[in-house]
Amino acid sequence: MKYYDKLIFELSREGRKGYELPANEFAEAVKYEIPGNLLRQESADLPEVSELDVVRHYTNLSTKNFGVDTGFYPLGSCTMKYNPKINEEIAALPQFAAIHPLQSEDTVQGALELYFNLQRALSEIAGLGEFTLNPFAGAHGELTGLMVMRAYHEQNGDCKRRKVIVPNSAHGTNPASAMVAGLEVVEVKSKPNGSVDVEDLKPLLNDEVAGIMMTNPNTLGMFETEILEIARLVHDAGGLLYYDGANLNPLLGKVRPGDMGFDIMHINLHKTFSTPHGGGGPGSGPVGVRKGLEHLLPNPRVTRDENGKFHISESKDSLGSISAFCGNFGVMLKAYAYILSLGKENIKMVGPMATLNANYIKENLKDDYLLPIEGVCKHEFVFDGLKDKSTGVTTLNVAKRLLDYGFHAPTIYFPLLFHESMMIEPTETESIETLDEFIEVMHKVAQEARETPEDVKNAPLSTLVRKLDETGAAKHPILNYKALKAQQA
Repeated sequence: MKYYDKLIFELSREGRKGYELPANEFAEAVKYEIPGNLLRQESADLPEVSELDVVRHYTNLSTKNFGVDTGFYPLGSCTMKYNPKINEEIAALPQFAAIHPLQSEDTVQGALELYFNLQRALSEIAGLGEFTLNPFAGAHGELTGLMVMRAYHEQNGDCKRRKVIVPNSAHGTNPASAMVAGLEVVEVKSKPNGSVDVEDLKPLLNDEVAGIMMTNPNTLGMFETEILEIARLVHDAGGLLYYDGANLNPLLGKVRPGDMGFDIMHINLHKTFSTPHGGGGPGSGPVGVRKGLEHLLPNPRVTRDENGKFHISESKDSLGSISAFCGNFGVMLKAYAYILSLGKENIKMVGPMATLNANYIKENLKDDYLLPIEGVCKHEFVFDGLKDKSTGVTTLNVAKRLLDYGFHAPTIYFPLLFHESMMIEPTETESIETLDEFIEVMHKVAQEARETPEDVKNAPLSTLVRKLDETGAAKHPILNYKALKAQQA
C-alpha cells in the first residue's frame, strides 16, 4: 500500500502538526457560555499530521473517486449528467450567494425576477399554467403534487377520493410519495413493453380514484402511445393525471406533458436542467399545475404586479408551506442559466439527441445483450442481461467488470419487470467517440463472459477496492477509525 493510500489516522505521528491557530482570547468566556455537561473534558482524538501530508492525502483520495467529470455514467433513470462549470460560477456570484431570504423585497428584486422568469419558462416547456419552485427534490415534488391532487378533491367536497393508481413499472418513489400524502396505492398492470395496460386500467376507475401517476416515456424508455386515451378515461372518472418528470428529457422540443392531458407534474432540475445530481443534493423538484389549480400551490409564491415589481405572496387557498422560504435558490440559478444558454431554439434538440444516443447504443449491443422490447426507445432502454447466459455470468458481474475498464455501471436490476435488468441511458450530451468506446467495452465483456467467465465473475480485478461484502457492511457498519482498529485487533 502506498503511503498516501493509508487512512489519515495511519499517517499520524505524535507531535506533528500543520498550522496552529493563535490562542483564543475569548476561550475563558466560552466556558461560561457553554453548559458544563457539553464541554469536552479531554482533547479530541485527532490525527497529528503535517499540512503537506493532509493536502496530498485528500488530493490523492479525490483522484480515486469516479465522477461525472472523470468518466461516462450510463445510469438509467438518472438523466442529466452534464454540469456546465459556468453555471457554478454564476451561482457563486456574491450578488446571488450573499443575499438572505429575510431581506426586504426591494433589495432582492433581481433574485425574485429570476425566480419568476424560471417559473414562466418551466410552464412554457411543460405546457402548464403555473409552477412553484419550492420543493427541495424530485420526491419532495411528488409529495407536493399529490398534496395538490388531494386538496383539489377536498375543496370540491369529494373527500372519498383517496386512491392513486400507479403502474407496476413506476419509479419506487411514486407509491412511497402517495402513501406519505395519505393516499392509497392501487397498482395497474403493464404490457410486456412496460406501457400501461388500458384494459387493466378501466375496471380500476371509480369515484374513489384521486388520479394516476405516470411517466412518459415509461421506465423502459418506451413512449406511452395510448396516453390520450388514458387521460380521457381518468378525467371522465373525475381523477387527475400526475406526471413524474424523471423522464422528461426525450420529450423536450417534441411534446409537452400538459398537451398530453397531465394536470400536475414535477420537474427534476437536477436531472433535466444540468444542476448537480448525487451525493445527497442539493436538488430541486418544481411542481407545475394546469390552469385552474394555481391557487392550490404551496406558499410562498413569487408574483409580479402591474407595475413590474416582484413580490413574495401568500394565498389563503394554498395547501400551505412545504419548505423554508422559496426552495434551493442556488439550484434554480444554475437551471435558469442552462435554459437561457440553450435558448428556445436549441432546447428543441435535447429530446432528439437523447433519443438518438440511446438507440445508437441499443442497436449496436443487441447482438450480445438480450433486448426484451424491440422498437425505437426514447432516452433509455433495458437489456435483460447477456444474450448468452450459459456460463452463468450475471448482470452484476458485467457491472463490476465495467469498472476495470474505467466505466461506471449502468442501473442494474431495475425495473423489476426483468430478472437481469440493465438500464442504460447515455443522455443527450455524450459524444459519439464516448459512445463507441462504451460499446466496444460492452462487447469485450460479453466476449469474456463466453471465453473467460471467471474473470468477469471475479471482477473488479484492477480497482483499489475489490468486491465488497455489501450485506455485512449494512448489518455491521464501521463508522470511525476506532471501530476499524478494534475489528482489526
